[in-house]
Amino acid sequence: MHEVEWVKTIVAPSIEERLQQKDANLSLRVGYKLPYAYEICAYENDEACQIRPMPYETDLLVVENLGEEKWIPRVVIEAKGNGEINTHPAIAYSHKAATHRQVHPYLRYGILLGYRKHYPLPGRLFRHGTQFDFMISWVKHEPTEKELEDTFDVLIKEVDASRTMERIIYDSRKRSRDHYTVLQKELKVWGKREKTL
Repeated sequence: MHEVEWVKTIVAPSIEERLQQKDANLSLRVGYKLPYAYEICAYENDEACQIRPMPYETDLLVVENLGEEKWIPRVVIEAKGNGEINTHPAIAYSHKAATHRQVHPYLRYGILLGYRKHYPLPGRLFRHGTQFDFMISWVKHEPTEKELEDTFDVLIKEVDASRTMERIIYDSRKRSRDHYTVLQKELKVWGKREKTL
């Protein structure tokens, strides 16, 4: 199955319905080109007057709709539907995550691998996907109910993490801000697959 078709026909519909049930302000965008940088082409006096966005296409983007046409990008999901990922794409996607965060510092970023059969997440992804906040694999193209629940749970937690990071970053000078003394980005793993010989 072609990756774009997999994302549009299976992944997005499976996830979006659950997102909408949990929070009506959340929705998905497939193939959205999200800026990772802005180039300033000219200035008028001391103000930038010609600004050109430089976008990367994302496979799936979870957005929070604020009403009127305003929205905030919350979570990017890179999707690989053929079950394989080698070192180069792991490095490239990780780099994309870092560059997207230069423009959207609260953005959460992860990868979804489909059709992994009985194989677990590959070691090269742990080693080279240093900018990923989450990694998920499905045994087939169609997720099992358990895989779908796990994916949804991760996405909701990532949306919450994005909202928290946004508050921490942009409310840091407000007197009424929340005061934190510890921040830990916890590592969790689950869904252990049995080895097959």
